[in-house]
Amino acid sequence: MNWKLLCGFLPVLVASTAWGQIQADPRDWIQLFNGKNLDGWTPKITGHDLGDNFADTFRVENGVLKVSYDGYQEFDRKFGHLFYRDKFSHYIIAVEYRFVGEQAPGGPSWAVRNSGIMLHCQPPETMTRDQDFPISIEVQLLGGTGSGERPTANLCTPGTHVVMDGKLLEQHCIPSRSKTYHGDQWVRVEVKVLGSDRMEHIVEGQTVLAYEKPQIGGGAVNHFDPAVKRDGMLLEEGYIALQSESHPIEFRKVELLNLVGCMDRKAHNWRPYYVKADNSKCRY
Repeated sequence: MNWKLLCGFLPVLVASTAWGQIQADPRDWIQLFNGKNLDGWTPKITGHDLGDNFADTFRVENGVLKVSYDGYQEFDRKFGHLFYRDKFSHYIIAVEYRFVGEQAPGGPSWAVRNSGIMLHCQPPETMTRDQDFPISIEVQLLGGTGSGERPTANLCTPGTHVVMDGKLLEQHCIPSRSKTYHGDQWVRVEVKVLGSDRMEHIVEGQTVLAYEKPQIGGGAVNHFDPAVKRDGMLLEEGYIALQSESHPIEFRKVELLNLVGCMDRKAHNWRPYYVKADNSKCRY
């Protein structure tokens, strides 16, 4: 997806994708992170109740949403997730992130410079106290370690599967085609989500991974409620969460373009980029 900011009194974001061109006024984007506090977000950390922000793991400082571990003596597998209050089905989510500092003591070796955006998540209130990851589709964020290849915006599947090239994939993580980002540079990752149809990962304007039919299934999630894990069920919608996986990470932007809305061209709030109709929102 190649984003361009056009000049003029009404700036427009233009994106060309496999599903066609999207045009959106920047003012249509919802700022999920307001740059001031965690309003609208709720933490869920393994071994703690929903809403318990253990050791101030998730915080806002100087306009940046930070995942920090200065209050931890040991990480002790306290995987955490910060859930946004609303669920979505068809949308584009964008984050700008960077890894900083050193990994928390006791963090697993695979979690160095590792975090994620969890999409189509189960409702946070349905997670058990000791559940480590939500059943979801994870857009894995990785930072380079100074040498070698380590792509970002990979796919991981806690309690889920996807279809790629017509085949059901059961492996837990699938690498993207992105370049490696070393150091503490900011990186923009976007994900286009079309319900249970397709999902596309974009890094700095380049599409690096695409797949279809996200669905519940498989492992890589522990201590879940069996009533929630209905294997084979397509994931049409769900919640969004940012991950705490033992390495400090910062987010300076978390924004969303909803692709569901009024599709009656006669309405004032019709938008050409909507892909799913909710004409109850039409305003004339």
